[in-house]
Amino acid sequence: MMPPIAPHASATVRLGGHDFLADHSGALVWPAAAALLVADLHLEKGSAFAGRGVLLPPFDSRQTLINLEAAVARHRPRRIICLGDSFHDRGGPLRLPADDRRRLQALIAAHDWLWITGNHDESAAGVLGGGVARSVIEQGVALRHEASGAAEPGERLEISGHFHPKAIIRVRGRRLSRRCFAAGTADVVSGGDGPGSVGLARDGKGRARLILPAFGAYTGGLNVLDPAIRPLFRGGFDVWMLGTDGVHRLPSTRLDPDVQRQTNRH
Repeated sequence: MMPPIAPHASATVRLGGHDFLADHSGALVWPAAAALLVADLHLEKGSAFAGRGVLLPPFDSRQTLINLEAAVARHRPRRIICLGDSFHDRGGPLRLPADDRRRLQALIAAHDWLWITGNHDESAAGVLGGGVARSVIEQGVALRHEASGAAEPGERLEISGHFHPKAIIRVRGRRLSRRCFAAGTADVVSGGDGPGSVGLARDGKGRARLILPAFGAYTGGLNVLDPAIRPLFRGGFDVWMLGTDGVHRLPSTRLDPDVQRQTNRH
């Protein structure tokens, strides 16, 4: 049986020569850059579904922004960086209700704000203010929407979103599924122990990779052991699972795959 896990509102993640804080909201705090990072807000997903005849409560954007305001109040960053798919589609900014638009624009006006473009929204969010970029590299850290197979020059760590990672564990005979951060070695850096390499505990030298959970209120999750995510890490990796008010670090070896559904064949 798994021992009790002590909850913490945030947990330290050390990668690529930097310290980060994984917040229980799903935001990542980068103190050295005075920045708060979030991925996959998927604002106006509810209205996008409604346009296709799938009716959901139309309050997802508001709840997502409330959660973001709370994370900002806790950590007081100077900068906010959104790692793509900030809106569910390119028309999302135009459908944003007036109150939610004012709420978001107040956040943008109060911070050095950057939208990283995603595959859902591209550069649409830029109409609301802030900067827009496909990716950036800062202090050896690459910020992009989706994990890249190739590292850019000087890139020691990649931070991305896109996959909406979640982890499943067994606790007292029950399977619990929670959103999570996932981090480990992405690939080997040529030159072995040279100045561009990064040491990780179980995986030797290589570029490090950190994938953020989806922050949006209406976003689902993909098991980190799924073939779409697992090969992004070379060897073992760790997850930081998000509880109601805590963050819990676990190795990937403690996680459960998805349950395969059994079908009757006659």
